[in-house]
Amino acid sequence: MRIGVMGTGAMAESLGGAWVRAGHEVFVGGRDEAAALALARRIGAAGHGSLARAAEYGELALLAVPAEAAPALAAEHAAALAGRAVVDCTNPLAPGAGGVMLTTGGGPSTAALVQAAAPGAHVVKAFNLAHASVWGLPVSAFGGTRPAVPYCADDAGAAERVAELVTGMGWTPMPAGGLDRAGYVEATAAFVIGVWWAGGSPRLAFPEPVAAEQAVAPGARA
Repeated sequence: MRIGVMGTGAMAESLGGAWVRAGHEVFVGGRDEAAALALARRIGAAGHGSLARAAEYGELALLAVPAEAAPALAAEHAAALAGRAVVDCTNPLAPGAGGVMLTTGGGPSTAALVQAAAPGAHVVKAFNLAHASVWGLPVSAFGGTRPAVPYCADDAGAAERVAELVTGMGWTPMPAGGLDRAGYVEATAAFVIGVWWAGGSPRLAFPEPVAAEQAVAPGARA
């Protein structure tokens, strides 16, 4: 797959590098083309240049910028992004008095704002629930379980491309509904990151039913 990465930060490096290792052709674009060149060299990308060139490159684009900048960036390059799968990996979060909070409040998700800004694009919310450092790890780092990537999408073709990316990285695609459910995934990120910052393990809050049944002694079952 040919992928245009729009951004030069940690998520651009981690995901872009993972996709290069999986055999995809990645182009890195940034407002600072020197930074794009440096990142392209670090991850072995096929090319580098401006954000505009990344937006028009290949079948899929990654918005790897701060959440508050993503809708404006999508609007700026809406014509080039039309017809392409556009992955929004952002988290609209900020510290609050009681913990990590969504900056979107009760309004539309960042993914929905990106879709409204570039109505011809096929936006997919994905890759926002793990820290940037995680995407560079081998799957063996997670033991015998293939971790999952939840994603929300309205377009079947875009969803299929993202599932292909996930599978190629050794992870498991986890369809989470249409783009109208992206806000739930973003809210989950607020919860998960808040727990991490507090020194906890969010994984412990989601025991699977089978595991729970196994933990109950036979004599204790109704």
